[in-house]
Amino acid sequence: MKAMILAAGRGQRMMPLTAHMPKPMLEVAGKPLIAYHLERLKLAGVKQVVINLAWQGEKIEQYFGDGRQWEMQIEYSYECAGGLETAGGIAQALPSLCEDQDVFMVINGDIFTDYDVHALMQLQLMPGEAHIVLVENPLHHPEGDFCLTHQPLNEQTYTFSGIGLYHKDFFKDVAVSKVPLGPMLRNAISEQMLSSELYLGQWHDIGTPERLKAINAAMEASHVG
Repeated sequence: MKAMILAAGRGQRMMPLTAHMPKPMLEVAGKPLIAYHLERLKLAGVKQVVINLAWQGEKIEQYFGDGRQWEMQIEYSYECAGGLETAGGIAQALPSLCEDQDVFMVINGDIFTDYDVHALMQLQLMPGEAHIVLVENPLHHPEGDFCLTHQPLNEQTYTFSGIGLYHKDFFKDVAVSKVPLGPMLRNAISEQMLSSELYLGQWHDIGTPERLKAINAAMEASHVG
């Protein structure tokens, strides 16, 4: 199975840290965020990864190269200035993601988590289906995004983790343009083409300098302990 890491965002809320650096290259415990994803993917047996790039994307390519030093194969999907929205970016990368398979996983490059992506690889999707991982709502996003699809009578909403598994046909009608993913996921829920799970382990959206500082402080404290 192939995986896509989303790394094309501008990272405006991370300024000034992202003035000359793409957000997924910001470091947690001395290592770029995106490196943690590559390590977990490799551990799960995923050896082929596509990374989409826009703002300062060349710095990611310079750092990771073709993935040989990671014993992986890394391809890059360069987007126009300003980048594409999530669904548009995935649509552009589909030819690389689906050369010899129909299902692939996608991970946001600016999250920090210990989610075991190997679990996603065990799922079977029918054409046009998708599966997403939800997490408990962080303080900065208390309203959440989606309810659990297998609990239709439970109105509790949870936050989309940025981790998902998709059949290529989920994006068959998506143009390579600025197309957001959120409305597509909501529509798939209404059409019963989307499943979800709740992950209660470690997950952080590294969206601001304050959150980056907090996770680094927590990591340092855990190592001291």
